[in-house]
Amino acid sequence: MKKAHLLSSRAATIALVSCMLVGALAACHKAPAAPEVASSDAARSGPATDGLIAMDADQIARLGIVLAPVVASSAMPVGTVPGVVSLPPDARVAVTTPFAGTVVKVMVIQGQAVTRGQALAVVRAAEAVQFGAALARSNAALPVAAAQAARMEQLAREGIIAPARAEEARANLSAAQATMNENRRLLALGAASADGTITLRAPIAGRVTTVGIDAGSPVGSGPAPFLIENNEQLRLDLQIPERLASHVRPGMAVHVEQDGRSAIGRLLSLASTIDPATRALAAKASLPTDTGLIPGKSVMVTLAVTDLAAEDIAARKGSSVSVPSEAVTHIGDHDVVFRRELHGFRAVTVTVAGQIGNSTVLSGGLESGQRVAVSSIAELKSLSQGG
Repeated sequence: MKKAHLLSSRAATIALVSCMLVGALAACHKAPAAPEVASSDAARSGPATDGLIAMDADQIARLGIVLAPVVASSAMPVGTVPGVVSLPPDARVAVTTPFAGTVVKVMVIQGQAVTRGQALAVVRAAEAVQFGAALARSNAALPVAAAQAARMEQLAREGIIAPARAEEARANLSAAQATMNENRRLLALGAASADGTITLRAPIAGRVTTVGIDAGSPVGSGPAPFLIENNEQLRLDLQIPERLASHVRPGMAVHVEQDGRSAIGRLLSLASTIDPATRALAAKASLPTDTGLIPGKSVMVTLAVTDLAAEDIAARKGSSVSVPSEAVTHIGDHDVVFRRELHGFRAVTVTVAGQIGNSTVLSGGLESGQRVAVSSIAELKSLSQGG
């Protein structure tokens, strides 16, 4: 009985040891699985030895990376210069009165938009009454002078009077006609009524920039009571540095980027002599309508050549390629963009030729049709450096 019990205990012990050995062997076979998964994740998101940042579509989506195409551009920036928004010479008009008088009523305020022909003020002028009376006298005297000239002509033909008297009568008629026409033109110039009331009107549409009178103020002998500006057509006053003088010519495109607004104009004129004080050439450029820019505002203007010949573009190659400016970053001493490739992104060193608006023109490194990252640049930069 004891022998049988001893044999049973030994069998149980052997079975327990066998189970422990089997479990240990199974654990040994499963242990390498964890390092394999970890190494796979690292391979998917880390930079490879050839500079490729390995990344799949899911990782790109999680990082929120936005792509933009590389586009061909025939514009080549020449340089960026300071400018001031101004008005063309014919955009500012002074409103004056031809007769001295007193302001009866002012109908507009400074900064108000007005249309052409809109009433600005009412002036009463004694001179207008005087010219009106003179016109009335001329009108009354003219028929008499005409009849006298005709009678003298008839008498001179009949030989009753000397021809000189007929010529004198014709001269008196001409003088009466000239006086009448002069008074009529003067009254029409001021649009005066019979009581000497003159209504000053806007000669152009625009904004009233100056109101120099008030009710009861005298007018006619001082500065113009109103100035009106038309801001639809704007100009740029530029200072072209001496180093850019040989590269700039009328007709070039000018790009303005200010307060989130972009505008493209044309260089209209360029001085032929460098100012000895500023060592720069004065230039004028046009601007399109509805730019939102205000006369007197200082801006930075990029000059660009947009009429490059096909052979010039082919020779420059990279100069005809542009990307959004936010795609360009710096790594060390180099300008870099992150180009999308089949299995991720690659940091590509580029040469920046200049900036036009929100785009940066590159002189090498990329080709039209490729795509680059324009967001999450800091994350890509960290991965490219092994971060």
